[in-house]
Amino acid sequence: MTAQLPTLDAASTAARLPYPELALAIASMLGELRDGTAMAPPRIALPVGDAAQGQGTLLVMPACNRDIVMTKNITVHPDNPSRGLPNILGEVLVADAHTGQRVAMLDGPTVTGRRTAAVSLLAAQSFAPDPAGELLIVGAGVQAQTHLEAFIAGLPVRKVWLQSRTRDKAEALAAQARLLGVAAEVVDGVAAVLPRVSMVVTVTSSRSPVLPDLDSGLWSDRHFVAAVGAFRPDMCELPPQLCRTASAAGRLLADTLFGIEDEAGDLLQAGIDWQTVQPFETAILQADALRARAGSPLVFKSVGYALWDLAACILASGR
Repeated sequence: MTAQLPTLDAASTAARLPYPELALAIASMLGELRDGTAMAPPRIALPVGDAAQGQGTLLVMPACNRDIVMTKNITVHPDNPSRGLPNILGEVLVADAHTGQRVAMLDGPTVTGRRTAAVSLLAAQSFAPDPAGELLIVGAGVQAQTHLEAFIAGLPVRKVWLQSRTRDKAEALAAQARLLGVAAEVVDGVAAVLPRVSMVVTVTSSRSPVLPDLDSGLWSDRHFVAAVGAFRPDMCELPPQLCRTASAAGRLLADTLFGIEDEAGDLLQAGIDWQTVQPFETAILQADALRARAGSPLVFKSVGYALWDLAACILASGR
């Protein structure tokens, strides 16, 4: 008789992926990426459904290292909330790379949410000039919640500021931050608080910049920005001059260069030369120099990569 495959629901998956430990697992995966012992092809995006009954996208992301192989299958249906369903559904299948024997099934949206926030956390731990300062989060969706949890769990954040078009959701996140022991406040605009914060996270699907540009006089070299939300060419959270100045100063980083030319709307619309974008796996080896460099806020663009899911699978499965 074949043993039943352990299937973890969202809560069980989250319990196996604490943010500080997940950030360390991703740091280890960066080493495997540099060594060539872990690999992931470009993700597959397949349109599914139809206009009458519901259109969506199937995203398939495989990855492996010497011991583990995983495949993440995610469906994204923007109209699902009107049906009483989550807009993102999916699972991550983990298997032994040597035998193909299935090891576990994890909750896909939970893996995605937590590994994305853990990547931003690792970037802030590595590159933020003042990681013990105050944090501004723009957006109030799932990724805003996971980033709030991750930064509080992994950094000595003094206070959190939240800004969103949906104020009631932002207020709920502020209440959650207070339960986690950190002061939090909701603001209508970011300009008033930008000079006092040291870390900024944007997690929106906006098609226009949600932050002021450099000519506002609100930015300094001590700012660390993690731009997470824009994942299509038509999306844009960051103002163009901020991106171009960070690029010229050698302070524009990305979690990966795989897929960035197709997905990073912020950088596409700013006309960034991709040769100036530093990938995470090599930039982390120069973290001290990057923190000390002047001339621009440090901008970290995240588009996602299946190897971050693989790192989560290794941690969750204990392999």
